[in-house]
Amino acid sequence: MTYPKIFTTFILSALVLASCNDSSNASATAKEPPPAAQKSIPPRDRSINSQNAFNDIFLDSGSVEQFITAEKLNDTVSAAMRGFYNARNFEFAWFSTSGLIEQAFSLRSLYSSENDADAFNKSLESRFDRLRAENDKTVEAKNPSIIKTELQITERFIMYALKNYSRMGISASALGTYIPAKRKDIIALADLVLADNSVNKTFAALNGSYRLLKTPLQQYCTIEKQGGWQLITGGRGKYAVGKSDPAIALVKKRLQVSGELAGNDTSQLFDLPLELAVKTYQSSHGYKATGTITKDLISDLNIPALARVQQLLVNMQRMRWMPTNPDGVIIVVNIPEFEVYVDSGRNILFQMDVVVGREGHNTTMFSGNLSQVVFSPYWNIPASIVKKEVIPGLRRDKNYLKKRNMEITGREGGLPAVRQRPGERNALGKVKFLFPNSFNIYMHDTLEKGFFERSERDLSHGCIRLSDAPKMANYLLRNSSEWSPEKIKTAMNSGKEQFVKLKSPVPVIITYYTAWVDNKGGLHFADDIYDHDREMAKKMFANPQ
Repeated sequence: MTYPKIFTTFILSALVLASCNDSSNASATAKEPPPAAQKSIPPRDRSINSQNAFNDIFLDSGSVEQFITAEKLNDTVSAAMRGFYNARNFEFAWFSTSGLIEQAFSLRSLYSSENDADAFNKSLESRFDRLRAENDKTVEAKNPSIIKTELQITERFIMYALKNYSRMGISASALGTYIPAKRKDIIALADLVLADNSVNKTFAALNGSYRLLKTPLQQYCTIEKQGGWQLITGGRGKYAVGKSDPAIALVKKRLQVSGELAGNDTSQLFDLPLELAVKTYQSSHGYKATGTITKDLISDLNIPALARVQQLLVNMQRMRWMPTNPDGVIIVVNIPEFEVYVDSGRNILFQMDVVVGREGHNTTMFSGNLSQVVFSPYWNIPASIVKKEVIPGLRRDKNYLKKRNMEITGREGGLPAVRQRPGERNALGKVKFLFPNSFNIYMHDTLEKGFFERSERDLSHGCIRLSDAPKMANYLLRNSSEWSPEKIKTAMNSGKEQFVKLKSPVPVIITYYTAWVDNKGGLHFADDIYDHDREMAKKMFANPQ
C-alpha cells in the first residue's frame, strides 16, 4: 500500500471536495462584525439546508459571535471562523445528530500525531472521550456543551491551519470550505476531483495515496458514463477451468470492461486466460487467488461501477486527513485489509496479517507513537468484558478465574478489577506493543493462530493481534545491543512482566481504507466491515449507492 508522504496540503484538496454552498436555518441575531473585517469573509451560502447538508444540524449565528467575544479571538482567527460558518450556512462542521463525525476524530489524531502543543486543550480532550463513549445519544443543536465543543474544535482547526499552512498562501477567508458542507452527485464530485486545476495538481503531487487513486477514479468514471457493465445472471455453484456455462461468458465481458481480461473473447468456456484474470481480480478484492468463480465473487463483480466511483471518492476524502509521515520508519495498520505494514518511507520493509475488532468492538482510526514493548504482559481486562463475560462466568463457575489464570486486584467503577497473569494462556500472548491513546488500543501477540487462516479477520475486542509478534519485537529492538533475539525470546517466555522503552518511538497510523493503490501500482478494494464508507457516503452524496 502507498501512504501519503506529506500532509501539508490536505486543506488544499478540501477546496476541491468541499461544497461552495448556502440555507437559512441559522438566525442572524448577533452583532455584525465591523465592515473592515467583513471584506475578507465569504458571503453566507444559503443554498445549504437540512435536506442537502453534509451534517444535519445548524448553529445560531449568534453563538459564533458570542464565542469570538468570550474567547477574545484575534481579528485573523475571528474572520476565519466567520467565513468558515458562512460557507456552511452555520451548519455544524464536527457534529451530526448522531454525534462527533469521523473528521472530528481525524483532526484530533492529526494534531496529536504532530505533537502540536498549541492544539491541546485538556477539557476538550476529555469531552472528546466522553462523547465517543456516549455515541448512542442524540445530539441536540441547542445544547450549550455541544455548541462550545463544536466551536472549540473549529478554533483548534483554524489555529492549526493558520500555523501550518500560511506559508502556502492559503488565506484565512478560504478556511470556510475545508469541511464538506453539501451533498453532491457522485459523478459531479468525481469530475471536480479530476479537474486539472492548480489545487488538484499541488495536492496530488504531494500526497501519493491520493494521487494514485485519481487514475482508477478516471477509469471507473469513464466506465459509468459509458453505461457501466452488464449484470452477471444465472451463475450457480463454482466454476473452474474446463467448465462451460452462459454465466462464464458474462464474467468474461465484465472483466474485459474493468481491464483484468484482455481481448474480446465471449465464449462460454472457462479457459486459462480467464483463470488468470479471475486470480488478478481476486487478489485485488480481498479474496484468496484461487482462480475459481463462486457466488460471492459474482456478487462482487455485480457491484455497479457507480458504487466503485463512490468508494474511491470516500477513500480519497479520508486520505486527506492523513498526518505528515515523518522521515524514518512508520507502522501502518489498514483495518479493512486486516494487514499491518512496516514502511521505511522508501519501501515496505515487511508486512503481516492482523486480527482487528469485530463489529461492536471496532478498532478505531487514529495516530500514535509506539513507545514501549511489554514482554510476558498481564492482561488488564476492560470493564466491558468484565461486565459481559467475567461476571456471568463467575456466576456459572466459582473456579472461572482460577481456570483462566485470572485474579481480582480491586474494584473500579462498581466492578471488580480483573487481570490475567502472564503465561501460556494469556490472551495477549507473550508480548504487546503500546502506543498511548484514549481508546485503549494496542498491538499484541495471540494464542489464536488459527484466526490468521481466515480471509476476514474482524474477530477481536478492538485491539490488534499480530500474526508474527516476535518478528515485530525483534525489529523494534534491532538497534538495542542489550536485546538480542535470544534475550527477547527469554523475556517473552519468562512469565514475568517486563516493560522496555524504545529509544525512538515509532509512529503508528491506524487507517480505514477500502480502496487503495499498492506500491506496485495495483488497485485494491476491501469490504466496508464497519459501515464507515456507507455512513460517509450518505453524508457526501445526493445519490448514495
